[in-house]
Amino acid sequence: MRTRHHVMGFVTLGVLLLGFAGTAASQHTGSTLNNVANNIRDDLAGEPVLVTQEGPVELMSSAESMFPGGGWDLKPGAPMLGKLVRALSKLQHTEIIVSGYTDNSPVGQQLQSAGVSSNLDLSFKRAASVVNYLAANGVNRNLLSAQAYGDTHPVAPNDTPEGRAKNRRVTITLIGDGS
Repeated sequence: MRTRHHVMGFVTLGVLLLGFAGTAASQHTGSTLNNVANNIRDDLAGEPVLVTQEGPVELMSSAESMFPGGGWDLKPGAPMLGKLVRALSKLQHTEIIVSGYTDNSPVGQQLQSAGVSSNLDLSFKRAASVVNYLAANGVNRNLLSAQAYGDTHPVAPNDTPEGRAKNRRVTITLIGDGS
């Protein structure tokens, strides 16, 4: 988890960073996790997402780039996710875990009125929105899962607006052989 702490600062700056671990598997032809990571890098060029690979492929994006402030419904068109579907829809044996995180600010009255009682609820609704979008657009639902962490895994202090923004994020982790 140290890698998440180290790299999260780049996400809110909208910098696309790529960290690909060289492995013997990358030299094999066919669909490997390294090839998937390369395809994702190409598909998401210019998007505010961080792609890393130290074993599993992990994509991190700020919640603000995907959801309206304080919400869990995806922004119209979900441009980053639309581009990601191309690579993920080809997978048949690689687990896709969508994780939601929030800052530690209590949920407001508007969210409470909508049935969101905590940051854990909000982070799950965000992760589930991403899972549902991916499944509705051709990604194998059997490979998808949603996890909620709320404010339990901050990557920055929550005492500044910038720190809180870094903590509001979604990660998508690919675990498997890339096929």
